[in-house]
Amino acid sequence: MASKMTIDHKEKAGALLKADAHKILRLIKVQMDNLTMPQCPLYEDVLDTQMFGLSREIDFAVRLGLIDENDGKNLLDELEKELILLHESSIKK
Repeated sequence: MASKMTIDHKEKAGALLKADAHKILRLIKVQMDNLTMPQCPLYEDVLDTQMFGLSREIDFAVRLGLIDENDGKNLLDELEKELILLHESSIKK
């Protein structure tokens, strides 16, 4: 029973972190589409703050043993790649 509960917690932690990463991507997309340009300090502040917050969440989940450290790094790397693509597409507009 305890191992099933541990697996459930690990799956939930992974899903929550992925959802938070997706929220950051949506937030930045909305900001780029409607509010500011990527060169704007506000854009950079929001992005830095959100990425820092997610990295702290991942660190916490790793320390609790809910996710593997490499999985956390991969999640951040994937989000960064998506944000770069979003940034590049906004510049081409």
